[in-house]
Amino acid sequence: MAEQFDLIVIGGGSGGLAAAQRAAEYGTRVAVIESAALGGTCVNVGCVPKKLVYNAASLAHLMHDARDYGFDVTVKGQDWAGFKAKRDAYIQRLNGIYAANLARRNITHVVGRARFKDPHTVVVDGRRLSAPHLIIATGGRPQWPDLPGSELGLVSDDFFALEERPRRVALVGAGYIAVELAGALRALGSEVTLLARHARVLRHLDESLQEGVLEAMAADGVNFVGNAVPARLERVADGLRLSTEDGRHHGPFDALFWVIGRVPETADLGLDAAGVQTDKAGFITTDAWQVTTVPHIYALGDVTGRAALTPVAIAAGRRLSDRVFGGMKDRCLDYSNIPTVIFSHPPIGTCGLSEREAREKFGDEVKVYSSTFVPLWNGMTTHKPKMRMKLVTAGAAQRVVGCHIMGPGADEMLQGFAVAIRMGATKRDFDDTVAIHPTAAEELVTLR
Repeated sequence: MAEQFDLIVIGGGSGGLAAAQRAAEYGTRVAVIESAALGGTCVNVGCVPKKLVYNAASLAHLMHDARDYGFDVTVKGQDWAGFKAKRDAYIQRLNGIYAANLARRNITHVVGRARFKDPHTVVVDGRRLSAPHLIIATGGRPQWPDLPGSELGLVSDDFFALEERPRRVALVGAGYIAVELAGALRALGSEVTLLARHARVLRHLDESLQEGVLEAMAADGVNFVGNAVPARLERVADGLRLSTEDGRHHGPFDALFWVIGRVPETADLGLDAAGVQTDKAGFITTDAWQVTTVPHIYALGDVTGRAALTPVAIAAGRRLSDRVFGGMKDRCLDYSNIPTVIFSHPPIGTCGLSEREAREKFGDEVKVYSSTFVPLWNGMTTHKPKMRMKLVTAGAAQRVVGCHIMGPGADEMLQGFAVAIRMGATKRDFDDTVAIHPTAAEELVTLR
């Protein structure tokens, strides 16, 4: 006999937990199934520990800048092991908080791997659970390349298990994780090489940001190798050596990370038994309401392959529960104008359309305002990183359809501007806002 619930959530990551807790607030009987630590990728091997590493790297930069402000600072290195121990303890505390939150809402927490028996029933280690509604939020995992010697490398999950910081590091990839880890490791003292298949990184961003991040990495001493397609990884006398298809050899390295994307955790769910369809890559197909090919089964977060960001999964999960259990029949997530930040050094914040995307959509109606400058913080420092800002507008009213920032504070200042963009703000609205001086953010309301 199966245990009966109103909702079964498969996956205890950010999206699944958000959906489960919101549903429970409406009096829904909920079960959450998770085989690993609660919090998923974000809490355990993603956003949270990554941001703590970013903070440590930022402190390294600040200590160098402190000398230019008259402080007698001697940097003797970082206690990686001590930092890791504190970071791990913090993550474990968060795991406990998530478990307590489930208990407080009377949500049943089932530990194990779920597999569909039929469209309403899943089995976890012989335990059967059934519900009229099910959510799949199993997330993804790092992708490994299929080439000789790939097993000698590591993936992003492994980064947080490192007991020592490798002195010579290679990262193969060109996305968020590759750029973020490259910047952090370099700031903390590693020799870093970033290898990408193309001539640029973060190719989904506005071109001004692509140019800016390469410029910043070069200034910090990151060795960027473009047009490098991996062919083979091998162990040599003094480390690891990566060969690329063009015949070049790179290394030796003490560690190499494959940061080439993520694949969905769907292979062992028994989706065929439920009738849930996926695309060729294994991502679950959903409509605007997070509904799969089975009307009472939903999917959200990274497992859908759409906007793989923690706040997106949380927002989608809450809106789904609002609609299904809270009676808000039109509630769903609008996937346009999603703000996001890359925690590079300096950080990047972006919301809306890039200049290229805007011109493809609006043609000659697009007008762009941009600025590149050294922020006041660096006016007195030897290191002179440049701040980049761009507003992309469209139409006669010059509605702001894109905002792109690179520089100190970009991660914090973007949130407010994202609200304005979502509300349909125009360039005139920006211009009519009194600037806060002296800040970098004031540039966005004074662009001409």
